[in-house]
Amino acid sequence: MDILWKTLCTASAAWLLTTGSLLATTDGLKSEMKMEKSLNLTHEWDKVFPLSNKVNHRKVTFTNRYGITLAADMYVPKQAEGKLPAIAVSGPFGAVKEQSSGLYAMTLAERGFLTIAFDPSYTGESGGEPRYVASPDINTEDFCAAVDFLSICEQVDADRIGILGICGWGGMALNAAAIDTRIKATVTATMYDMSRVNANGYFDAMDADARYELRKQLNAQRTEDYRKGTYALAGGVVDPLPDDAPQFVKDYYGYYKTPRGYHKRSLNSNNGWNKTSSLSFMNMPILSYSDEIRSAVLMIHGEKAHSRYFSEDALKKLKGDNKELLIIPGANHVDLYDQLDVIPFDKITHFFQTYLK
Repeated sequence: MDILWKTLCTASAAWLLTTGSLLATTDGLKSEMKMEKSLNLTHEWDKVFPLSNKVNHRKVTFTNRYGITLAADMYVPKQAEGKLPAIAVSGPFGAVKEQSSGLYAMTLAERGFLTIAFDPSYTGESGGEPRYVASPDINTEDFCAAVDFLSICEQVDADRIGILGICGWGGMALNAAAIDTRIKATVTATMYDMSRVNANGYFDAMDADARYELRKQLNAQRTEDYRKGTYALAGGVVDPLPDDAPQFVKDYYGYYKTPRGYHKRSLNSNNGWNKTSSLSFMNMPILSYSDEIRSAVLMIHGEKAHSRYFSEDALKKLKGDNKELLIIPGANHVDLYDQLDVIPFDKITHFFQTYLK
């Protein structure tokens, strides 16, 4: 009977602790686990673009549901009054918030929105180990975690939150819009479907046999990584640039490897992603439920972008009269990273004003 009583007491205590009905009273022990972890943030201005005199800027952090603390730059229009519509921005795939996403966020803040540009998990100033890993699930969650943060921000109207994803984070943004009903409007710029390109190669050139060989290589790399206790990196944008490089590779080089867009924390500017990151995308199509997005979507792509087919095909699956694809005449993939005379900010602004009201 004594053993049974002790067992029941232990089980009851465990249940009460789990449900929050029994609080620990030991000094220094809190009833709720602290979510956020401190990060080593750079506070001097180190973006590849100048700070606008029309906005206030500060660093912020927030935590996703996997316990990874993310770093972001917040941009707020000066003389802002009342609660503002807000937009979370990320991308391109392999970039950091000091590059394209920060430029988008700052420019939209000039136009009246509170914005954040964040580094995804495992990259830039954000947390997560091992470094330089991509994940269709965790990176989609990063957008949802940004919405968590904005939803309780005192300056934000929680009913007027949108997201904007550039390049590979355009696909993540669509996936987030499919799962997160708090997102009222989504913009993608020069979107990549990272599941499709990893599983099928560029222009869907890989068949099942080629995919099998790639899996063999990547799984052999896993064994090697585990044996060495390190994670091999795939390398960033090729440097030096071969004379016979495809035009889109030359375009990437022109952004990531030159003063135009180089940043010391950017994966594409330096040594790239963990090689085995591709495995997580190959069997997990991120746009499976994009046809269930009810909120508004604006996709933007360059006419001459090698990646244009990603947006064109994604649009075919979207439903409703609040979905649109805008093709920018003469623009390539990278033009939509930072060319202010090419990026249609008037259109983007009007779209968010229309659907974040």
